[in-house]
Amino acid sequence: MLIINPSSGKEKAMQFEEQAVALLCKRHEQVVVRYTEKEGDATEFAASACDGTYETLLAMGGDGTINECINGLAEKEQQPNFAFVPLGTVNDFARALQIPRKPEQALALLEDYHIKAVDIGKLGNRYFMNVLAVGVIAEAVYDVTPEEKSKYGHFAYLMEGAKAFRDKTPFRISVHTGEKEAYNDKAYMMLIALTNSVAGFEKFAEQAEVDDHLFHVFILNDLSFTKAVKLIPDIFKGNLAANEQVAYFQANEISVAADTDLVVNIDGDEGEPLPFKAKVLPGEIRVVVPKEA
Repeated sequence: MLIINPSSGKEKAMQFEEQAVALLCKRHEQVVVRYTEKEGDATEFAASACDGTYETLLAMGGDGTINECINGLAEKEQQPNFAFVPLGTVNDFARALQIPRKPEQALALLEDYHIKAVDIGKLGNRYFMNVLAVGVIAEAVYDVTPEEKSKYGHFAYLMEGAKAFRDKTPFRISVHTGEKEAYNDKAYMMLIALTNSVAGFEKFAEQAEVDDHLFHVFILNDLSFTKAVKLIPDIFKGNLAANEQVAYFQANEISVAADTDLVVNIDGDEGEPLPFKAKVLPGEIRVVVPKEA
């Protein structure tokens, strides 16, 4: 099955439909093409591809389309192998899996099939492949316009997040990993990463591997100006876990509560209000990746 989001990547997806179908036909007798028209279509299509008749699901679209496909595939007994062509602004999942961000190169992976079992996360009835985020800075990404994303790329999220620093409003957060209390103190932001790439910065969670079966948790607990100056270079260098402003730990399941009304951001989209529980689903999705990934 081929799922296409016609509006992704400045409508680039439609330009590569013929090439994608031709490559799939080399390996499969029949290719069914589905076009998304509204939110939720990709999830529905991906779920229908788990009926045992499909060997491969190829998606062409941005981060939202890929996330929807993951939600359609997760915890199904007869999942097809999942390949995708990243056509979004940030493409964190592709970065973490070393999938080329040029459509022709991403499609070429279909000719040299290599499968990797990749972890995803589950929060309630929703699934995610990159990150959960809590706090004012995390919520600031909702204010990034499509025009800003097109003009500045993933730096648009950093710029909007930097504006939120001005508020400097901490909240108290309680975090448990299983039965153990891992954190109970003030925080400005919390990030729970499954992959090394967050908001397009591939060294943000450098410790994270797509198949290590772990959440990598970062809690920003101080926001003084002098320390903030050091925070940004550490993000680029992959030293965030060692920064004195950041509490860092790992877990395969986590429970989070706060003393104020907050909503968790799930892979860049507005999610559920706190409190919430999340867990890692180890090796849940079989993804077509480069051999070296």
